Amino acid sequence: MIQWWLALIIGVVALLIGGVAGFFISRKAFQNYLEKHPPVNEKMIRAMMQQMGRTPSEKQVRQIMASMQQNKQ
Repeated sequence: MIQWWLALIIGVVALLIGGVAGFFISRKAFQNYLEKHPPVNEKMIRAMMQQMGRTPSEKQVRQIMASMQQNKQ
């Protein structure tokens, strides 16, 4: 017959291992999602600038995208 304290220790250790594994798995999945679906694209930049009352040129949009890519790395 297994001791109650041994069962408690096994349960706590299993919860800790599951929590750590779940954290790293979800973190990797979220990183993969962000790589496939970037949060900001050229269309969104154009829309934001138009909302501010500006008509962006293609050069301005590309400069903003390049700046964001540079800051990402």
